[in-house]
Formats: sequence, C-alpha cells, structure tokens
Amino acid sequence: MAKKVAVVIQEDPRKTHRPVEALRIALGLTAGEHATTVILLGEAIRLLTDNFDTDDIIDLDILEKYLPSIEQLEVPFIVPTGCDLSTLRGNFRIQCQSDGEIASILESVDCALVF
Repeated sequence: MAKKVAVVIQEDPRKTHRPVEALRIALGLTAGEHATTVILLGEAIRLLTDNFDTDDIIDLDILEKYLPSIEQLEVPFIVPTGCDLSTLRGNFRIQCQSDGEIASILESVDCALVF
C-alpha cells in the first residue's frame, strides 16, 4: 500500500553527509509507489543551488549523480517562504510554504524521515 512520506532535511550539507544521503533515500522512495515530498529547511536548500564551490558540499559527486533523476522524476520539494529561489539550478518542482503550512503537511503524512 502506497504511503505519503515526507523527507525533512534540516542539516547543513557542508558539515555532514546526511543531507545528500537523505536525497538518495527520497529518490528511492519516489521511484517506488510512495508519494514522497522533500522538505528543505535552513542550509539544506544548498542541495539545489547552483552557486557553490566544489569543496562546499560533502559528497558533492554523489549529489550531482542523483540530481538529474530527482529533476526528471519531478520529486516535489517544499522550502520555507522567503527562501531565495533565484540561486537554484535546474527545473525542480519547488513550492514555498509558511512554517504553519509545513507543519500541516508533516501532520498529514504517514511517515516522516528527519535528517
């Protein structure tokens, strides 16, 4: 049975490998039958930006391998209202939501994975 899943990424990808790993997990869930949404909080938005040095993000080579598939599968991303979307690369499916709306989304899912 398909479930609604949220993958919340709040860690800084410049400090830990966990945000890139979380995107890999989200990609796997999306490729299956689960309705998966990725919520990027804080510095995690850097995962989709185009303006970073190659040494900034831990596991950048892995991230660059998965981003085209994430874009092609139209994995939905939610970012907080007020994020600068002008620095994002690609044609990702991104929605800006208020903190209250993000909380409501998290309450409505069957499972939330938090990184």
